[in-house]
Amino acid sequence: MSRSARPAEDAAQDAVRSVGLIALGAGIAAAAVGTAVVGGFVAAVARAVVTPDRKRAERVPIHAVDPDRMTVTLERTADTELQGRYSLWFGGGTGHMRIGDVLGTTETTVTRRIIAVDAGDPTSARRGRWGGWFYLTPGELDVPVEDVDIPTPNGPSPAWIVRADDPDAPWAVLVHGRGVTRAETIRAVPVFRAAGYSVVLASWRNDGVAPRSPDGRYGLGTTEWEDVDAVLRWLAARNAGSVVLMGWSMGGAVVLQTLVRSRFADMVDGIVLESAVVDWHEVLKSQSRVLKLPRPVRKVAQRLLRTPVLHRVVGLEQPVDLRELDMVARADELTVPILILHSDDDGFVPSSASHELARVRPDIVRLEVQTTARHTKLWNHDADWFDARILAWLTEVVQPTDATSAR
Repeated sequence: MSRSARPAEDAAQDAVRSVGLIALGAGIAAAAVGTAVVGGFVAAVARAVVTPDRKRAERVPIHAVDPDRMTVTLERTADTELQGRYSLWFGGGTGHMRIGDVLGTTETTVTRRIIAVDAGDPTSARRGRWGGWFYLTPGELDVPVEDVDIPTPNGPSPAWIVRADDPDAPWAVLVHGRGVTRAETIRAVPVFRAAGYSVVLASWRNDGVAPRSPDGRYGLGTTEWEDVDAVLRWLAARNAGSVVLMGWSMGGAVVLQTLVRSRFADMVDGIVLESAVVDWHEVLKSQSRVLKLPRPVRKVAQRLLRTPVLHRVVGLEQPVDLRELDMVARADELTVPILILHSDDDGFVPSSASHELARVRPDIVRLEVQTTARHTKLWNHDADWFDARILAWLTEVVQPTDATSAR
């Protein structure tokens, strides 16, 4: 059966594709002009890793939309053929549909139910962008929502606050991934509310909502943690006690760096990671294989990111040392319970580092694995599974009712 296999996270997908195009052009040019071009290619690879996408590409062909039957027929891919609830943007991001059940497939297409059209006219759309964040605002959950600005090193950062009925409730801070916004995290609000938590849906630098950093580059967690630290500071000023951090994809790396760097880390009683980057080496190694990049290119690009002075070639204000972001190697520094949710067919962030972290720290890590949910779409594929795992962990591990089972 012929189907395209695509990385699941659109923003990451765009970044690695851009590297692939660079690789093709630079490979040809290098044969002609030699070392200078190769050096430029390596710099371009490193730059793509830390540069936010300015435009979200719409790459999924839309073959047909039936507004009467409320169906859409799309190119069949590893993502679009999965059962569950998803988003489909079109019209350069101006249009949005919510997509439901798979109704039928062919060798090359999949027809799915349209749950709702929130914006735009899908009948004129020819391509779309498949995504996991299903809700656009937390108000769609019929919950009380406050808009607040959290003071951060780069300026006020917008956040949504969803308070529990109990003013003394513990807090959950939800941290989105690369190339998306806080809307990605809305999916987890219901389960945390069910467990009695108030929730902060945070923004962080260079996400298109929060203030831009001076260099406008990703720190892959080495700088973004400061914005989550700012949320913890904001909560501490309001006498918050217990806090659980949850991060998706690169947001997982941000959360882990917050735990080992923040002076407010004592407030954190647990961490949830969804499709998280536990070790950037594994992510870049995996994507290098997909792009058929020579191993020396990846190694030199990583060295370029971490070397003082040379890091400025890729536009970074500070070096980014991926060794500091390897939380398997730093596993002994982790001190709170961790719940990891990951799918073994992730497609962008390999689950290998999640498995390894669970192996080396079985005392604090609970790993829950899916096999067909793709990247950051575990809720979309099976919301009951997602909610049940988080709720059980919160009640059994973080806030056990039986004092004898407390950690």
